[in-house]
Amino acid sequence: MMYDFDPAEARDVLVSGIQRIARQGSFSKAVVGISGGKDSAVTAALCARALGKENVYGVLLPDGNQGDIKDSYAVCQALGIPHITVNIGKIHASLCGALHHANQFAAHDMDVPASQEANINVAPRLRMTVLRYITQALGARLAGTGNLSEMTVGYCTKDGDTSCDFSVLGDLTSVEVVQVGLTMPEIPRRLVLKTPSDGLSGMSDEEKLGVSYEDIHKYIRGLEGVPQEAAKKIQEKQKKNAHKRQLPPLLHYSPTIRDEF
Repeated sequence: MMYDFDPAEARDVLVSGIQRIARQGSFSKAVVGISGGKDSAVTAALCARALGKENVYGVLLPDGNQGDIKDSYAVCQALGIPHITVNIGKIHASLCGALHHANQFAAHDMDVPASQEANINVAPRLRMTVLRYITQALGARLAGTGNLSEMTVGYCTKDGDTSCDFSVLGDLTSVEVVQVGLTMPEIPRRLVLKTPSDGLSGMSDEEKLGVSYEDIHKYIRGLEGVPQEAAKKIQEKQKKNAHKRQLPPLLHYSPTIRDEF
């Protein structure tokens, strides 16, 4: 299989694509959730090139104390985009407290068990609520920051980071996002090469997935060199998380239409 990826060309195509979507959608401003990682940095940089840095709004959303919040600020400062910080820590704690309170008075057959994974996914969903509020209030559109590698294996939160008005990196693998980022001198190089992590579990993405982004990239692009065990894991995750890549199934009902005389 022929694989010929030109990161500079991809960068320029994406910038043109954002401009086309903005014209078609009659909008001129974009909001980007800035995590401090490569995906949000590259997304914000592409939007700034397409729409002008004054029209791209960075939103920083720490959940309580965030050790690498300085990287989020560094992205906004390097790109020269306006930004705001909204700490969702108290909102998250309030939600968990409300659920605990509800369990105390729930019927015996409706006790909601504690779930670490469910709790980890609360933060992305709360962040999306804040991002949607800010986006609507500014009359802007929300730029998605997820990449193709994450979507393929379902390493994303349904109704969280999967929600957006336009997906900037959804057709690029994680490896390709890095390559595009390295063509953009306005982004600090260390942030483009920063080890990806969700900032929630205390693990790197690859540790949590149990497979490398390099192997996911090769699998998606049909390249050789993917270990059999890695390919099996990717296939299992791809199948298990297919619901995250699809619209909710619609149950069809066609009423019988009778002629009346």
